[in-house]
Amino acid sequence: MRLPYARLIVNPTAGAGRTAKKWPQIKGLLNHIGLRFDHDLTEAPGHAIELAKAAANKGYELVVSVGGDGTINEVVNGLYNAGSIGDVTMGIISTGTGSDYIRTIGVPRQHQEACKHLMHPRQLEVDLGVAEYASNGQTVKRLFVNFAGLGFDAAVVKATTQKFKALGSVPSYLAGLLTTLLSYENKGVSLKLDGKTYESKVCDIMMSNGKYGGGSMLIAPHADPTDGLLDVLVIDDISKPDLIRSLPRIYKGTHLSHPKVTTRRAREIEVRSSQKIPVQADGELLGETPVRFYVLPATLNVAI
Repeated sequence: MRLPYARLIVNPTAGAGRTAKKWPQIKGLLNHIGLRFDHDLTEAPGHAIELAKAAANKGYELVVSVGGDGTINEVVNGLYNAGSIGDVTMGIISTGTGSDYIRTIGVPRQHQEACKHLMHPRQLEVDLGVAEYASNGQTVKRLFVNFAGLGFDAAVVKATTQKFKALGSVPSYLAGLLTTLLSYENKGVSLKLDGKTYESKVCDIMMSNGKYGGGSMLIAPHADPTDGLLDVLVIDDISKPDLIRSLPRIYKGTHLSHPKVTTRRAREIEVRSSQKIPVQADGELLGETPVRFYVLPATLNVAI
């Protein structure tokens, strides 16, 4: 069997900089086991999109993300932008802090095992999500692999990214969470699921392709990245004390029984509001409402 020729896209800042420290070991291991590969190091946010697009255009059969969930997101968007996402297999060596996506699809979390799997990978054909959202007066499209959200969770991402990123991964998230809890107000929205419209006041809406998000939270226990649907979780007009008490339940997946939580499955979701509500995908702040989410079934081949 002919071994694949790979292009590795390495984000040295992923995992609060731990990827830069792990990369020499990963590179040495891949050379030792005989993987044929070239590699690039990202230099700024968004750079992995361009590197993945270039790798696909150069004919690489296997493009590997080395980093966290944000790096996976950028690599997938680059492959899609190249117009050849179905012709390339994406590999994952996870060195980020959350590693949420690989928990669902079965890629080993330890990089030593993930490297070995690249030699003779099985392929899993998975769905991708798409978010079309408002940014600076324009409608922008961004793919996501794991989950997207708007409302409270996106506000946490916004606070973490804009105010506290220099603190490091966990402290910045906790600072963003606390700031958002103190200031966030629930929003009135018009939510359309596969053509059926609901008017509601909500705390949060999340669209999940994978089961986990936000750093090992079991957001969507029943999500299946191969079923052609997004699992939609809506947290209704919950009070702040109730939200604070209920947050730990998300780590166990027991939040689905809360009376303020509803879940549905849909191929297309639209959200409009008289207020501007922030939107995130795979933990990256995108833009704001109005936003449309939809699924691209069986679009990406992942090496597992």
